[in-house]
Amino acid sequence: MKILASLLLLAAVPSLAQQRTLPLWPNGTPEPSRVVGPEIDPTTDRDRMILGKTSTRVTNISKPSLTLFPAPAGKNNGAAAVVFPGGGYSLLADLHEGVEVCQWLNSLGMTCLMVKYRVPEPGRFPENVEDLEDAQQAMRITHEHAAEWGIDQSKIGVVGFSAGAHLAVVLSTHPDDHSNPKAPGPTGAERPAFQMIVYPAYTTENGKVVEAVKPTANVPPTFLVQAEDDGVKVESSVLYFLALKDAKVPAEMHIYAEGGHGYGLRATALPIGVWPSLAEKWLHSIRILGPAVP
Repeated sequence: MKILASLLLLAAVPSLAQQRTLPLWPNGTPEPSRVVGPEIDPTTDRDRMILGKTSTRVTNISKPSLTLFPAPAGKNNGAAAVVFPGGGYSLLADLHEGVEVCQWLNSLGMTCLMVKYRVPEPGRFPENVEDLEDAQQAMRITHEHAAEWGIDQSKIGVVGFSAGAHLAVVLSTHPDDHSNPKAPGPTGAERPAFQMIVYPAYTTENGKVVEAVKPTANVPPTFLVQAEDDGVKVESSVLYFLALKDAKVPAEMHIYAEGGHGYGLRATALPIGVWPSLAEKWLHSIRILGPAVP
């Protein structure tokens, strides 16, 4: 029965049937793994339901990977997004901030690449560069396979949620970083064409944008969304938006009164539930979404 149910699910969702997962580091990560134990889902009964639907999470990721969700045949417009789920750098909310995001991007004719980056890890960039290394490698692999996957290399961006949004911001600010000589050097493929930042974490401290993510003029066009009642202070988006403005980076921000944190794209009666449609219009406005490609 379980096998039959799985086959029915794959038949109902074509993009899932075409999934392909590649290791980020086939020959091993640049640093020895500090993760102990096998990958597990730490979701408890208390936090399994999000907006009326079940959710999953994953932690103890010592072998990071990239999962391809190809654009539907006949709808591919050449655009692509590398997606970083959130989870406080201790776990990844891989379903509602990963798989469901890729399904939405597929519906727009985009190819999606979901990243399982290393967690849990002590610290984050710049103290710990492993998160950025995984993000850079995900971009390199996407560029390397662009022709095979029907992707326009000039239209590869990033989408991040919470800690994953922080990772997207770090990548956009430091695509050429090479702090670890054991990691591959920059190739130029690491720089995103756009970034979509959803309820970002760790971008501000003491009323200022953290120096490690302070934007420069080279940061790509940015879309921001957050709720004022987010447990992660809304200043995470507001102050970052103002820093983007000072750096003359094209940016669009949507702040809502209610919504909390960690909702992903799931339907809600609150106004914040419309943000995916606004993001789609924004992608058209910056000319990422366009006519279909063969």
